[in-house]
Amino acid sequence: MKLYLPAFLFLFSVHLSSEYKFETVLDNLDDAWSFVFLSEDKVLFTEMPGKLKIASLKDKSITNVTNIPEVAYSSQGGLSEVVLDPDFNSNNKIYMSYSANTDNNKITLFLSTAELVNDKLVNSKVIFKAVASRRSPAHMGAKISFLDDGTLILTSGDGYDHREKAQKLDNHFGKTIRINTDGSIPQDNPFISNQNALPEIYSYGHRNMQGLLVTSDGLIYEHEHGPKGGDELNIIKPGLNYGWPAITYGIDYSGAVISPFTQKDGMEQPLLYWDPSIAPSDMIYYEKDLYPEFKNTFLITALVSRDVKQVVFENNEIRQKSLFSDLGFRLRNIQDSPNGYIYILTDGPGNKLIKVIPKK
Repeated sequence: MKLYLPAFLFLFSVHLSSEYKFETVLDNLDDAWSFVFLSEDKVLFTEMPGKLKIASLKDKSITNVTNIPEVAYSSQGGLSEVVLDPDFNSNNKIYMSYSANTDNNKITLFLSTAELVNDKLVNSKVIFKAVASRRSPAHMGAKISFLDDGTLILTSGDGYDHREKAQKLDNHFGKTIRINTDGSIPQDNPFISNQNALPEIYSYGHRNMQGLLVTSDGLIYEHEHGPKGGDELNIIKPGLNYGWPAITYGIDYSGAVISPFTQKDGMEQPLLYWDPSIAPSDMIYYEKDLYPEFKNTFLITALVSRDVKQVVFENNEIRQKSLFSDLGFRLRNIQDSPNGYIYILTDGPGNKLIKVIPKK
């Protein structure tokens, strides 16, 4: 993959009329949040109340996976992301992020690993517990992605009421986290030698990061919710400060100014920001051939704008299209299947998994 990163950002928004058929393959889910393909016709998915399930897309049967960790399901918290180990076919390992109670009856972000064997989780182990306790599970982040060296990146949101802590390195609010798959800390992490910083921190100054992916050339892309305006798409690099809340392109929900600054020395600028907010919720970088019009572009689901944003970097320019707004749903998650079909998960209780089928 090769991207032409813009020196100047120009944004063009176009609505693309429907050229696709939409097939609901799963319906009436219990607040499903993420999914991953086990095969072309079988998906593993989470439901926020603390359920992990396997669904057959052929016969619509759903199997409950047992031995799931206890989660704190309320507000924006619960069982969140599930991803497969890069060597899943040989080791059956999965990773799950979730909010759960701590010893002091507050809530924080957890990351655990287990083996999926005969519809049951075995050898479960918590490999990360965020130093980011809060009264209610808001702005959890909870996205997971793997780097080529086998380490993993986890997003840990700012907790909404704790936004000032995103600028401090003694906690995990508003941070990306990098750890090994056994929970140990890579010795080349950027703050490993800083006695005043938590060694898991990879980058900081984030708000609520809901999109995370690593492209084939090793770049880490992340998007996050701004407040009222100022949603961002960033490239994440180790040790960098992404500014929240010291700089922002948004304002508070009340209309109050959070910061008068959109730029400061030592703080990164986004590749792209949205104002008004679209509330980006997930993304993929599509590299398959089934939809030639999407190849080598970002597809970003959105909750508020109720569409998928196709984002194209080309010739020092950013172009953007609005896709699938015909669905009319808040869109929570997007994945492409092994054969290249795009599937979209709608948001909230009673949600659906929808297959996008080219009409041609």
